[in-house]
Amino acid sequence: MSAESQVVVVGGGIVGLATALACGERFPSVRPLVIEKESEIAQHQTGHNSGVIHSGLYYRPGSLKARMTVAGARRMVEFCQRHGIAHEVCGKVVVAVDAVELPRLDELHRRGQANGVEAELIGPERLREIEPHAAGVKALHVPATGIVDYGAVARRYAELIRERGGEIRTGTRVVAIVRDGPGWVLETTTGSLRARNLVNCAGLHSDRVARLAGFEPALRIVPFRGEYYSLVRGRESLVRALIYPVPDPAFPFLGVHFTRMIHGGVEAGPNAVLSLKREGYRKADFDVRDAWEAVTFVGFLRLAARYWRTGLGEMHRSFSKAAFVRALQRLLPELSAQDLEPGGAGVRAQALEPSGALVDDFSIHESAGVVHVLNAPSPAATASLLIGEAIAERAGRVFGL
Repeated sequence: MSAESQVVVVGGGIVGLATALACGERFPSVRPLVIEKESEIAQHQTGHNSGVIHSGLYYRPGSLKARMTVAGARRMVEFCQRHGIAHEVCGKVVVAVDAVELPRLDELHRRGQANGVEAELIGPERLREIEPHAAGVKALHVPATGIVDYGAVARRYAELIRERGGEIRTGTRVVAIVRDGPGWVLETTTGSLRARNLVNCAGLHSDRVARLAGFEPALRIVPFRGEYYSLVRGRESLVRALIYPVPDPAFPFLGVHFTRMIHGGVEAGPNAVLSLKREGYRKADFDVRDAWEAVTFVGFLRLAARYWRTGLGEMHRSFSKAAFVRALQRLLPELSAQDLEPGGAGVRAQALEPSGALVDDFSIHESAGVVHVLNAPSPAATASLLIGEAIAERAGRVFGL
């Protein structure tokens, strides 16, 4: 058994790495250990997102998401500048395609103002100046939105952790957690290790890791896959930066949109369909345990009963390119099926309550001396530095560091 580590962080995604980095900075005597089940860090939500530096426009004023994203976006840009990570503050437009969407667009503007986000309501003429091929009756221009490679950010976090004396062990999956006096023994696929203190940042498996540590959260992680197309070479000029629809406030997903990528290319999507595997990036991916836990959870059944029409539409787009194209054409009428080729996919760790309510805000809990990060979906990457600092601060109180 290895020597005891003062702080062990389970999960090598961007939030777990940011947490370890913040623990090392806040508590100089602490040498955090990050354990990650994959052979490399940042392989799931961190490495399968569209790389947007979110502005904080969408989130309920006063929520953790709102506060952390607005400040976190600035911190992310500063971090990338300081460490030479490719990024661009390119701005985006949120487009109302008809009059029905105008009240929701106005409410989005109000939220942005309440959150301190610079955003301007613009008409069709100004929209065409910013995005010549987009169409709408009105739009919200958000200059502070940017793009970055979050995998590169995570790798720099890892370098800084190691430079400051911390450790990262990949290929190490936790299979059991046992209380041992004031600390913990973690049984892993590479052997046993002792932890004085434990932070659960396991993302798609955060609820399961919580249960291993003896905490039974009411919520459950239900995975939703987002599938993308990409604009073919020669048609990427249809999009200058980012073009988004006006979101449905009752649903956590933003709807299909266009995102220019920091290393080139334009993504179009995603849809949002139930994934039958927590790390299921292909339609055919299936895991018996993951699927059973999702479809038998009362919260999912209630969500499905409430949004079955929306869900059917998302599934239809998953199997019908024509339907996907029609959804995208609302924003970009010139687009044709020939302009798109299959792209990548990501899986969102969506926390659901038994009531069927989607857990919208970041959710951090404490139990038996463990800090559990149970919900940290987008924009967690944008806000990762601030989330890590908030977790480290809480860990300091819980652990007495």
